[in-house]
Amino acid sequence: MTRRRWIAEQWDEATASITGAQAEHLARVLRAQPGMEADVVAGGHVFHAEVAAVSPNEVRFNLVTEVQADPALPVTLVLAVYKFDRMEWAIEKATELGVAAVAPVIAQRTEKHLAQSAEKRAERWRRIAHEAAQQSRRSDVPLIHQPTSLAAYVKAASNATRIVLAEQERTTTLRRLVDDAVQSAGDDMPVLEIAIGPEGGWAPAEEALFDANAWKAATLGPRILRAETAAIAALSVVASGLE
Repeated sequence: MTRRRWIAEQWDEATASITGAQAEHLARVLRAQPGMEADVVAGGHVFHAEVAAVSPNEVRFNLVTEVQADPALPVTLVLAVYKFDRMEWAIEKATELGVAAVAPVIAQRTEKHLAQSAEKRAERWRRIAHEAAQQSRRSDVPLIHQPTSLAAYVKAASNATRIVLAEQERTTTLRRLVDDAVQSAGDDMPVLEIAIGPEGGWAPAEEALFDANAWKAATLGPRILRAETAAIAALSVVASGLE
């Protein structure tokens, strides 16, 4: 039987604890008792654990043995902010697919009210990523950056291979750029950043900004995809090239 997996908020070498809503669900709904077995994520590692103590607001585990876990994809998904319900779906599915981080950016075609609300929405996005990581049995939770302007993010220094999905690009595929990055990295795993535009795509000035800062333009093919579909398709391409 597959053990449930919980992501600890506090831990040391021998124990770990979950608190808040997670603890309440485990204590009141699942009726956890000392000795109950579970998998616990603590400090980026997964452990076979046993419940040591239960209270309404905290469940403490004894960490028994470390369990082998798959690492996250070394990919930051740079998402232009768009309709929140669709963006939340993309963050959830990107987490399930193993993304390491999501960086929300405010683009020229991001609707004004969404841009104004994005800062307050970040905590909700983090909760969605946390829940999706737990459900998909990840050994970590992706980092959700605070929203920032597209220009600030594009111009920031980075050692990653930086790729922008662009409608005007017709010949260079994302898979080709991923394969090139793998070859250039040699025995190491390449680190990637992939930018996906809002509804309506990147504005011409933004395309020029990417080009001026050495981002490589790529295509996912001839079809026009919604932003959330493009995010999942891109991560699938990356995973097939890296794993």
